Amino acid sequence: MAETPSAIFSAVVVTILAVLGGCSSPSEAARAFFVFGDSLVDNGNNNYLATTARADAPPYGIDTPSHRPSGRFSNGRNIPDIMSEQLGAETTLPYLSPELRGEKLLVGANFASAGIGILNDTGIQFVNIIRINRQLQYFEEYQKKLSDLIGASQAEMRVNQALVLITLGGNDFVNNYYLIPYSFRSRQFALPDYVRYLISEYYKILQRLYDLGARRVIVTGTGPLGCVPAELALRGRNGQCDSELQRAAGLFNPQLVQILNRLNSKIGSDVFVSANAFGMHMNYVANPQAFGFTTSKIACCGQGPYNGIGLCNAASNLCPDRDKYAFWDPYHPTERACRIVVSHMMTGSTEFMNPMNLSTILSVDAASDAAAAAARVRARVRTPSVDWWRETSMTATSPVTLAFLVYFPIFQPFPSPVKALVFYTHERKE
Repeated sequence: MAETPSAIFSAVVVTILAVLGGCSSPSEAARAFFVFGDSLVDNGNNNYLATTARADAPPYGIDTPSHRPSGRFSNGRNIPDIMSEQLGAETTLPYLSPELRGEKLLVGANFASAGIGILNDTGIQFVNIIRINRQLQYFEEYQKKLSDLIGASQAEMRVNQALVLITLGGNDFVNNYYLIPYSFRSRQFALPDYVRYLISEYYKILQRLYDLGARRVIVTGTGPLGCVPAELALRGRNGQCDSELQRAAGLFNPQLVQILNRLNSKIGSDVFVSANAFGMHMNYVANPQAFGFTTSKIACCGQGPYNGIGLCNAASNLCPDRDKYAFWDPYHPTERACRIVVSHMMTGSTEFMNPMNLSTILSVDAASDAAAAAARVRARVRTPSVDWWRETSMTATSPVTLAFLVYFPIFQPFPSPVKALVFYTHERKE
C-alpha cells in the first residue's frame, strides 16, 4: 500500500528532530576567529606580561559598558571586536586569559601582543611581548587543547573553516627602523632594501600560518604611519604627515599585496585576502569632516603637540566626546574610526579588499560549507527514515515538500547539516 502524504510528512519531521537532537551548540556552530599581530588588534594579552606596552589603566576602555580598561588600545572596541560583532560571534578572548578553556576554545583566540613586528628585534624596548613566532607556537598549542576537547578531526576542520586576521608591519618602522636616528636597521639597510627584507620575512610567517591550518586569512597592510598624532608631534611639519614614514608605507603595502598573490597562486586558492589599511584609514585622515570627525590630527588622549607625546594615562588631556576624534591616543584609532575600517572590510570594493570583501567571503564559504555538509550527509547518513524517504522519489516541488516549507518557516535558520540532510532526502532516486 502506498504511503500517504501525511505519513511521509511525519517521517520528515521525525528525521529533522532526530538530526536536531545531535546538532552542535550555538558556540560550536559559529565560525572560529583567530587574531595575530600588534597593538591594533591586541585585546589584552599584554595584561598578563611584565611589559610597558599595556593598556590596562584608565582612561583606556572609558566607553566600554563597564567603563574599565581591558587591555585594548582603544576607548572602546577595537577592530577584531567589531569584526566579531559583524559576524554575530562572541568576542575572542586573549590566549593568555585563564578564562580561555572548555567551550570558550570553540570561539577562537586572540594571540596578538602590543609592540611586536615582523622582526624579532622590533619592540625590544618593551622587553616581554609575544613575538610573532611565539604567537604561532601558541596557535599550535591551542590546537592541541581544541583537539583534546572535540577530537583531532573536528579540531582540524574547525581551524580550516576559521577566519583569521593578521596585522603586522607598522612597528617595524616606528618602533625599529625609525625609532631613533641612525638605528641599527637604518644603518644596515637603505629603506627599499629594508622593506624587501621585511616582505621576505613576512612571506615565511604567512606560509607558516597556512601550514598550521589557516585557510581564510585577512592580511592588513600598514596604515598612514606618518599621519598619526605621535609622528605629527615628533616628525611632522606644520601638521603635515611625515613624508618619510608615508614613503615607507608606500613601499611596503604594494609588495605585501604581491606576496599574497604569489602565495595564493602557489596554493591554488584565495586563502590570503589583502586589506588596504592605508586607504581605509587615509580616507578619514585626509577628510575627517566627511566622516563626522572634528579632527584627525589631535589625539583624544595624550599631551604635548597634537596630544602625541608620551602615553595616554589618567593625567593626560582627555577629550569629552571620543566620537569626534579619529585618534584615541598617539597611535591608535578610536572605536568609531575602527568601525569605519571594518565597514570597508565588510562591503568595500577591491580597492580596499582584494580579491573580495568579508561579506563575499562569508557567502562563498557558506556555500562551500553547505556543499561539504551535503557530501558528508551522502557519505555518512543512512538512517532507515532517510533511506525510506529517498525511496519515495519525492522531488523538491512535491506537495509534501511545499507543505513542509509552508508549515515550518523556521526551517531557514537551521544549521547547515540539517539543511543538507533535507536537500539530500529530496533527491529523486537514480
